[in-house]
Amino acid sequence: MSTTLLNTSPRQLEPNALIDYLLTENNIANDAALSRALEVAPPVISKIRNNRLYVGATLRLRIMRKFGMSLEKLDELAPEPA
Repeated sequence: MSTTLLNTSPRQLEPNALIDYLLTENNIANDAALSRALEVAPPVISKIRNNRLYVGATLRLRIMRKFGMSLEKLDELAPEPA
């Protein structure tokens, strides 16, 4: 009988992946333009980029509605903190 070890460590949060994906896929020039598109203050995007703020439920909903992104893709790019 073989034993398989599972990686149970929390997934590394990489909010830059989500922000960079949104900029690239939607032809948005920069973080300021993204903040306008999502109707949030520019410091919100900056805090997410610098790992000082998580992508919360409200912002997740805005991203899904504005850009048609699936929840699965959102979780892939910026998983919720454990």
